[in-house]
Amino acid sequence: MPSMERVEAVDPADEIIGPIDPVAASEVDEWHDEADVVIVGLGCAGACAAIEAGEAGASVLVLERAGAGGGTSAMAGGIVYLGGGTPIQEACGFADTPDDMFAYLVAACGPGVDDAKARVYCDESVAHYHWLVEHGVPFKAEFFPEHDREPPTDAGLIYSGGEDAAPFDRIATPAPRGHHPQYPDAAGAFLMERLLAAVEVTAPTVIADTRVDRLIVEAERVVGVLARRAGREQAVRARHGVVLTAGGFTFNREMLRHHCQPATRCLVPVGTDNDDGSAIRIGMGVGAATRAMGVAECALPIMPPRVLARGILIDGEGERFLNEDTYTGRIGQHALYEAEGQAFWLVDEALHEAIDGRNVVGMRVAWVAETVEELAEEIGVPADALARTVERYNGHVADGVDADFGKAAEFLVPMQPPLGAIDLRVDHAIYAPFTLGGLDTDTDGRVLHGDGSTIPGLFAAGRTTAGLAVGGYASGISLGDGTFFGRRAGRTAATSARS
Repeated sequence: MPSMERVEAVDPADEIIGPIDPVAASEVDEWHDEADVVIVGLGCAGACAAIEAGEAGASVLVLERAGAGGGTSAMAGGIVYLGGGTPIQEACGFADTPDDMFAYLVAACGPGVDDAKARVYCDESVAHYHWLVEHGVPFKAEFFPEHDREPPTDAGLIYSGGEDAAPFDRIATPAPRGHHPQYPDAAGAFLMERLLAAVEVTAPTVIADTRVDRLIVEAERVVGVLARRAGREQAVRARHGVVLTAGGFTFNREMLRHHCQPATRCLVPVGTDNDDGSAIRIGMGVGAATRAMGVAECALPIMPPRVLARGILIDGEGERFLNEDTYTGRIGQHALYEAEGQAFWLVDEALHEAIDGRNVVGMRVAWVAETVEELAEEIGVPADALARTVERYNGHVADGVDADFGKAAEFLVPMQPPLGAIDLRVDHAIYAPFTLGGLDTDTDGRVLHGDGSTIPGLFAAGRTTAGLAVGGYASGISLGDGTFFGRRAGRTAATSARS
């Protein structure tokens, strides 16, 4: 077997964040296993790739680094972003079209959204819903009115991305598109249980506790992987293609510092230790381009209850920077990037009593003051700026229109002292980030060079790639993107011509 040691001297940081060079097939002494399609990682994207490849008639071998499939997908809330007029939307009385869904996604998930990916995702979203149901994932035709998190019940539909808030309600007709599997509360593990059961039907070979270290290439085509299991290197041949579905790089601190430094400040990263960027790096090693490596989604669970939107969100300068009734992931991302992690949520006495002093994850009012100026001193923002902010906001309330950020009229309530503040500073609150950047792919999961040409034999999906969300986010996009493009990557790999 080829040695894993590098011959030339390299910057130590490159061993953690840089491309991982492939192995030439000519250096492989023995192939320990082979299949038509080799899939690296068994989260939602890998599972769907395995199902589609198997149903296309290919032999499939899945290499999973953990002891079993599931990955970060099993830790998720389980929401799948679907729309365009699914049966659940129609049964709950909501009209939706692929065009409205597309307009929303391009606005909410950008800038830099791949229009071709968004277009095919929206056009085929209803069909994807039916595919999930046919493969064992049930959805209940019930709408849950609270926003921004999975329902505590088994209800099947919620607003999950600020579709009914500014600026998106002006871009596309609002419709709830967060499809929640029929399971109470967080349903990620349930979703993966159903998908893994569907994987078993196609009878792939699944080998757990196996780490893929490098790709194997022959004449510029990816023909396999070099893996390590129980301390032994093993070469695995992929007759048609390798599909990388092994997560992002949220748990690689050096990659975060290099590409996405603000995310290193957050207290609750989302993922597993296996989200270390290795799949991205081995793709880079064969010349794959990357996109959106500097972008992270960052949930800040200030709501529910959504009645909290009656408060005022301010930055460290005492000024508003976003409409408070928007999606909490959008709030977290703007608070982290634009407000540089310095944010506070102001409430008055009536609102404080209405929420019993806390939100769903237990955030409490940290300061209370009899005047705006006293509150400003307590939280450490300029008193004159905060006084102007509150005065201007109350002027919007009197006019019935938030002229600055477009908050809905139902949430425009005057802020009168005494006032309190919830501490949303990044080192005090729950900021839950995960990376959005990764390998550049086309709509069928083919991995691309920087010039847009494809890398023969290499495919990818899920958080290993730059998917639909490359700037902003909506809850359910990761599972929606991963399952949909995982399917396409698996089928394309299975039907790829041999070289």
